[in-house]
Amino acid sequence: MMQRAFILSGTNLGDREANLDFARSSLTRGGTVMNISSCYETEPVGYLDQPWFLNQALELETPLSPSGLLLLCQEIESSCGRVRTFPNAPRTLDMDILLYGDTVVNEKDLVIPHPRMAERRFVLAPLAEIAPEFVHPVLKKSIRSLLEACQDSSKARRLV
Repeated sequence: MMQRAFILSGTNLGDREANLDFARSSLTRGGTVMNISSCYETEPVGYLDQPWFLNQALELETPLSPSGLLLLCQEIESSCGRVRTFPNAPRTLDMDILLYGDTVVNEKDLVIPHPRMAERRFVLAPLAEIAPEFVHPVLKKSIRSLLEACQDSSKARRLV
């Protein structure tokens, strides 16, 4: 059975645009990319002493389970040179599963919807571009309304 999933790709090391292209093209191994947001240049959150990120939201129609999709995202990150050093560290590629239909997952290594997505402008801005009316399955609010209510003051600039 096919499911609609939303993923946020982010990168702040190396050729950021090429890293996002790699993520997008590699994700087709897990289904059909249905929609892609613009790229957003965003300031780091958490660990601030690092370059700004490029972020992009993608909508994927996938037959993979949530855990299967997580494994694919981790394989793509590793193939792009991702090395996990410390939380919020600079990285060549980060892929987070934001939403998986209206499914709620709360496991040790996987939480869907992403637990901090409603607090992060760098997530909501690109997601609202491609899925403004999609309703968060826990908060019961549209992505557009979550973005409008977001108190995160960090910068997220849409690139042309």
